[in-house]
This record gives sequence, structure tokens and C-alpha cells, in this order.
Amino acid sequence: MELYEALLSRRSIGIVKEDPVRKEIIERILQVGTFAPNHFRTEPWRFFVLEGDARKRLGDVFEEITTLELEDITTEESKKKLEKVKQNPLRAPVIIAVAVEPQLKKNVIEIEEYASVHAAVQNMLLAAHDLGLGAIWRTGALCYHEKTKEFFHLSSNSQLVGFIYIGYPSKNLPKAKKTSFEHKTTWLN
Repeated sequence: MELYEALLSRRSIGIVKEDPVRKEIIERILQVGTFAPNHFRTEPWRFFVLEGDARKRLGDVFEEITTLELEDITTEESKKKLEKVKQNPLRAPVIIAVAVEPQLKKNVIEIEEYASVHAAVQNMLLAAHDLGLGAIWRTGALCYHEKTKEFFHLSSNSQLVGFIYIGYPSKNLPKAKKTSFEHKTTWLN
């Protein structure tokens, strides 16, 4: 696949088959993540690959967090919400949790560390697309919760930036409808 075509055709694919994804393919995706630009060569990314029961354990953490936030866990609505959040990590056969470990050096600017890890995520999403996989980058309050950080044994200055759900697409997606760059661009001379 040509790069330009890949950039224009990549889509977030949230519905994938349960078919396993070979380790070698996941390793290729991880490798391209490490080729993202990063100031001072800090390599601030950290990757956690979840398969099988690890996804269930993450679902247990999501359920625990949600339980703490619900006013009444005995209502039918609360029970449905808890079950749904517990099942979220089972939506794909592989999840790559991506975290940033900012370097605490005088010349390193923290926001640039996050930018590097976000670039790594984009590289990984493009690699998954090129390899015929469907992938989606998921974030949200559960991603940033302290209990989720504890699950991954992150340091106090680390933070998850999201979960990449990966699997084989279960259907073809229509072309994206994007606002033209012309509406978002100002040319300065």
C-alpha cells in the first residue's frame, strides 16, 4: 500500500473479529511505534500488549472504577453499565495500551513527550491498516484513572494515552467524510 493512499484510507474500526492476531504482526506494529519522532531521543513510549485473560482483568478494573462512580449499583441501569464496561476490553482480540513516561530533564518539555507518544500511536494505527487489520484508538476517563495506572504499574509521572484495539475487520467501511483542509488552514506570507 502506498503511504499517501494509506493515510487517506485509514479508518477507526471498532468492530473486529475475534480471530487471533499473530505475535509477529503485533511486533511489527510495536516496532513502527518506536520510529516516531521524539526530541532528544527520549523514547518516552511504553507499550503493554493485552490478549486472552489480561483483557478480562482489565475489564475487572474498569468495573471496579465504574462501581466507585455510581450512586446506586443495585439499579438495573447500573448493572447494565457495569456489565458493559467490564466487557469493553473483549471487543478485540488484542489491545495495546500505550503510555508516556516523560523524561524529567531540564531541556525536555513534557508536552513534547506526549506529542511523541501520540505520533507513535498514529504510526501504529497506520501499520495495523497496512497489515490488513482494523484498529481504533480509545481513551476516556477509565484510561486516565489511578486504578488503571496501578494495573499497568505506571510511575507517578507516567500516564496512559490510550488503548489501541486491534483485530481483523468484520466489514468494509465507507469512505470518510472529512472537512477539507482549506477550511482549517490559514496561509501566511
